[in-house]
Amino acid sequence: QLQLVESGGGLVQPGGSLRLSCVAFGFTLDNYAIGWFRQAPGKERERVSCIARSGGTTTYVDSVKGRFTISRDNAKNTVYLQMNSLKPEDTAVYYCAARALCMSSMGYDYWGQGTQVTVSS
Repeated sequence: QLQLVESGGGLVQPGGSLRLSCVAFGFTLDNYAIGWFRQAPGKERERVSCIARSGGTTTYVDSVKGRFTISRDNAKNTVYLQMNSLKPEDTAVYYCAARALCMSSMGYDYWGQGTQVTVSS
């Protein structure tokens, strides 16, 4: 079965850190750019970061620049999102998704089921 599985979410205090993982099953991640998205209750889904197939190009939404770092380990078929200096407004369900290019008008081929991140004291 072809799927993406996220893990690493949880409850963390403001200023804390979490590392999310996105693992591919049934296909090879190095053929895809991977985006991390988040959706908070009552808000639209937004893409917070993306990493190209080679890992050489990364993008971030302004609100997470300098705090989040996306990386990939193609040997482990895994993409990571390191989240530091977390804020309450980072609270959301985080999803990873795969497609050929970060910058594209095409939809994403695969989506994970999401992992909850809650930032609260």
